[in-house]
Amino acid sequence: MVVTVEPLAPPARRPRAAAVRHLGPNWYAAVMGTAIVATAGVHLPGAAHLPGLRTVAAAVWALSAALLVTLLAARTLHWVHHRDQARAHLLDPAMAPFYGCLAMALLAVGGGTMAVGRDWIGTGPAVAVDAVLFTAGTVIGLVAAVAVPYLMVARHRIEPDQASPVWLLPLVAPMVSAALGPLLVPHLPAGEPRQTLLLACLAMFGLSLLATLVTLPLVLGRLITAGPLPLALTPTLFLVLGPLGQSTTAVGAIATTAPDVVPAPYAGGLGVLALLYGVPVMGFALLWLSLAAALVVRARRQGMGFAMTWWAFTFPVGTCVTGAEALARRTGLAAFDALAVGLYLLLLTAWAVAAVHTGRGVVGGKLLAAPRR
Repeated sequence: MVVTVEPLAPPARRPRAAAVRHLGPNWYAAVMGTAIVATAGVHLPGAAHLPGLRTVAAAVWALSAALLVTLLAARTLHWVHHRDQARAHLLDPAMAPFYGCLAMALLAVGGGTMAVGRDWIGTGPAVAVDAVLFTAGTVIGLVAAVAVPYLMVARHRIEPDQASPVWLLPLVAPMVSAALGPLLVPHLPAGEPRQTLLLACLAMFGLSLLATLVTLPLVLGRLITAGPLPLALTPTLFLVLGPLGQSTTAVGAIATTAPDVVPAPYAGGLGVLALLYGVPVMGFALLWLSLAAALVVRARRQGMGFAMTWWAFTFPVGTCVTGAEALARRTGLAAFDALAVGLYLLLLTAWAVAAVHTGRGVVGGKLLAAPRR
């Protein structure tokens, strides 16, 4: 009797760069949340009198820069080896808005370079690095602010009860440019170059603000008519704080830079705008923070576990810290000093919790696995 032995089938080849196949643009939120811990910390009331604070903040900025470089490399591998998945992200209405996070990550690290990174690398290199990151982040942010809504209208099929705070991400990216652009204005030649950049920041402030005012009612209407968000998405309610805190920061930064750039009547008007706009918006931000926190507590009691959406607790809260700091400098009121410090403690707690859980998820491979539907 002749026995034939079938050859063993060759083992299935593992796709190249398999670890990054499901690495979406939402991961840039970790860079944003880390960078703003540094920039918000050095501008706290009394920060100059706290020994070692700038050193710690600079170390956190360096960590955010390292995270940015790592993610840029990983996302490049994602696009090279997993284009099908990358296209699927663009056509997914739940994932496409996160492309705004790439722009904000570049801008946040660039702003941190000017705020604390220059302590390590010097002012000249810091300006050069920030100029590159600001330019790239602004261009990508403006493209995302148009491209993502276009995809939502032309390619995505969205039901009314799918309205999400995530929709704000590509719209708030130009506001981050508006808030951080004034840092570069004094380093441009006097005259038209400075005026052009400052007014461009003011234009991006208006662009982002009006787009937010159009979109936010859809989000609030969905909550009222359809009930709370799914548990894993509940932390995204904090994303609404982003345009609120960042716009307060932006108009404050523009008004602070204006006296040396634009004629006196306009500079004075911007100063008035910074106060009359910032105080009411910060009030609404505190209202939304209370509502979002109550819904998060409810979701936690119902079993909400960790997901990358927890990074929504960081950068948006950080923008409220910088907004409160701007109002504190403009008014000199102790109430805004206390608000900035209190929000910063909340930011530190949120960042620590998100960072620890993310580290565990990456080491264990859970966060890089295929998402469960």
